[in-house]
Amino acid sequence: QVQLVESGGGLVQPGGSLRLSCAASEFALRWYTITWFRQAPGKEREAISTIRSMSSSDDGTDYIYSVKGRFTISRDTSENTIYLQMDNLRPEDTARYYCAAGHVRTWYSHLEYDNWGPGTQVTVSS
Repeated sequence: QVQLVESGGGLVQPGGSLRLSCAASEFALRWYTITWFRQAPGKEREAISTIRSMSSSDDGTDYIYSVKGRFTISRDTSENTIYLQMDNLRPEDTARYYCAAGHVRTWYSHLEYDNWGPGTQVTVSS
């Protein structure tokens, strides 16, 4: 099982930026599809961005509409870390953010992932 750890969350004002990290110590994340999810209190867990395995025919990225153009997912293979750069943050981005790893067919379905980190809290407030 892949052990994941998220970091980089915090309190930021609207319009501000944060960079989240998802790191693994024992497995090469480049061979997994890595997806960032978030969950706000009282809401369902929501997939927001994914970066596909480097072994797939399409090792690209995807975003949900509400974060496209504001968030950027990237991979640093030397650090074995996946980053989520979040710019122009809004109060509605407030949630606990999780990264998940797996070999999946439907990247936005949390049911397809077996490996999760504990999450990091992001709060956007003035």
